[in-house]
Amino acid sequence: MSGELLINVTPSETRVALIENGVLQEVHVEREAKRGLVGNIYLGKVIRVLPGMQAAFVDINLEKAAFLHASDINSKLILNNDERKEERKEQVPDIRSLVHEGQYIVVQVVKDPLGTKGARLTTDITVAARYLVLMPNADYAGISQRIEDIDERKRLRDIVTPYCSENHGFIVRTAAEGAGDDELRHDAEFLRRVWAKVLERKQRKQTSTAIYQDLSLAFRVIRDFVGIDLERIRVDSKLTFDQLSTFTQEFVPELAGTLEYYPGERPIFDLFDVENEIQRALHRKIELKSGGYLIIDQTEAMTTIDINTGAFVGHRNLEETIFNTNIEATQAIARQLRLRNLGGIIIVDFIDMLDEDHQRRVLHSLDMAMMKDNVKYSISGFSALGLVEMTRKRTRESLEHVLCGECSVCHGRGHLKTVETVCFEILREIVRVNRAYDTDKFIVYASSAVSESLINDEYHNLAELEVFIGKQIKIQTENMYNQEQFDVVMM
Repeated sequence: MSGELLINVTPSETRVALIENGVLQEVHVEREAKRGLVGNIYLGKVIRVLPGMQAAFVDINLEKAAFLHASDINSKLILNNDERKEERKEQVPDIRSLVHEGQYIVVQVVKDPLGTKGARLTTDITVAARYLVLMPNADYAGISQRIEDIDERKRLRDIVTPYCSENHGFIVRTAAEGAGDDELRHDAEFLRRVWAKVLERKQRKQTSTAIYQDLSLAFRVIRDFVGIDLERIRVDSKLTFDQLSTFTQEFVPELAGTLEYYPGERPIFDLFDVENEIQRALHRKIELKSGGYLIIDQTEAMTTIDINTGAFVGHRNLEETIFNTNIEATQAIARQLRLRNLGGIIIVDFIDMLDEDHQRRVLHSLDMAMMKDNVKYSISGFSALGLVEMTRKRTRESLEHVLCGECSVCHGRGHLKTVETVCFEILREIVRVNRAYDTDKFIVYASSAVSESLINDEYHNLAELEVFIGKQIKIQTENMYNQEQFDVVMM
């Protein structure tokens, strides 16, 4: 499978597109003003301990105090060795025995601030490189679960274990599969240098800024993409290209030859029709080549995907038509989950199939399509209701949440009240106000569509209401109003 990365850089935003076999598969967006904090390490000060919540609030110099739960505190930092041996994993120690107000503590952000909530913290610090992840509070070598070959796992563990010490453990990342001794040693030495710098900043009690900040998007994507044979990495910013050249030569030398500067007049995201693909990824309806289609609805609780045959009528019989549509849908579902970065619970409503062999083949097709995804997932079989339940790990905000906000008109409902409904609401409001207040005349301010309907389609109802209340009702068009907006003014 051939892959290509397109990196579009502007002063305010960086976007990365992953192309596989000429088709857009993933989009990553990072805006400078809203750059995530996940992975950043701070020297924070405990400002409040809440025993009732088993948590503490920590000041890391952000707008809101960050939240640290007792279960996210590594007791190795607090308790001695004997106490740790006796500590039962299933029982979280009292927060008051772990931290106290005024204490300085090294913490890492695991969840960005959201709404009124501050950032979520942990004291289990990790620092990632290309092949290894440093765990300063551990003393062992762990291997990524995605490396399944037993011999390879043993080989990697044998290489990395000597690099571990009392205060330095390592996790071997999936990208390390097949990596040599020199590459792993280079990563371990690099991570030790990074951690030494963090400790140095800690000793200086540097609290105004992060004592370690994760890489920006362009560097992070190159470091983290694993299992993909990248033929080219094209960058449309000369400054970023020069920085990435230095970075790849030092840390990812196997990719240095694939890096290219793109000076073309045509925007880089117009290649492979990326801009249009991003727009289509924000739609509910996804057309299939056969004429069928998917309906994807993302909610707070879960994501639902419905498959329909649409204009596809097949060639043989109904069961075969349904089966072929479902098979085609599995490929589209896997791609859309990656492209939109949908995570959490996902419910797929395939078209009902009577043949159990067809059901097994559809599940197998979905699993094979999802294997291209680097994000952890799990798929259950068909439920009693004929639904397929699956989960996909949340790694970052979905594309919709990054690019879109709540509609100011429907407030996230996805539907507007009809013109007829708004007209009847206005008529009821006039009756309510007339009973509550003494007035001589009413003026209704409404959108052009609602005003036109009141004057034409609802003319008789409006005239009857004027006779009923014995007062004049004047309709005034307000072009700035949306369809659901209106005001009833007494004169």
